Amino acid sequence: MVDGSEDPRVLGVGRAATPFTAEEIRAGCPEGRTTRLRVDVGEEAFVRISRYVECDEAGAVIERTRVALDGSPLGQPEAERETWGELQAHASFPADRTTIESERIDTAIGVFDCLRYTVRDGTTEQVFWFAKDLPGAPIRFLTRTDGQVVMTFSVVDDTIVSG
Repeated sequence: MVDGSEDPRVLGVGRAATPFTAEEIRAGCPEGRTTRLRVDVGEEAFVRISRYVECDEAGAVIERTRVALDGSPLGQPEAERETWGELQAHASFPADRTTIESERIDTAIGVFDCLRYTVRDGTTEQVFWFAKDLPGAPIRFLTRTDGQVVMTFSVVDDTIVSG
């Protein structure tokens, strides 16, 4: 930086700024936050549920479960601990292949002002929409290969349940 300060959104040389800092993700993802995503991959569709089950200053245990569209389980829940920095790093993309633009989108959970990250790698393009008011994972995502959409996901519910 010109003034010598470091931008906490930039995680390394050649990396684009992330939409949120680790601290913003920590503040926005308390214990009990539960997100349901509809995922469509080819002909397959399911719901992925992510729930923050244990949070502290360093990170969180996130439980992830897959269910069919009718709610029946597709396997057992899996829990993994990640630091807030690791969660931030999921959105750290190569600067030379990433464009970041503002976009307002209408979703199943409301209308949001988002940062749209488009990441290109050869004939593959990934597009992430991060709601500016919902720190954490993107609320919408798609992958295009050779111009064809091959995967999408979008948040269909995002709630915070205390205790």
